[in-house]
Amino acid sequence: MLRVTIVVCLIFVSFALLAQPGDPGDPTNPVPITGIEVLIGIGASLGLGKFLKSKKDK
Repeated sequence: MLRVTIVVCLIFVSFALLAQPGDPGDPTNPVPITGIEVLIGIGASLGLGKFLKSKKDK
């Protein structure tokens, strides 16, 4: 069962990777979310989590 789950997940991931937009240098085909926005979002969520945890501890 574990092998089937892993194979199905790999198939879905491969389809998701193929569905990504093309060349980011092409102005007619903009990329919706780049790596920088993802890193900023992760950093903001980590900072908010630490802030809320520090407020909860007081």
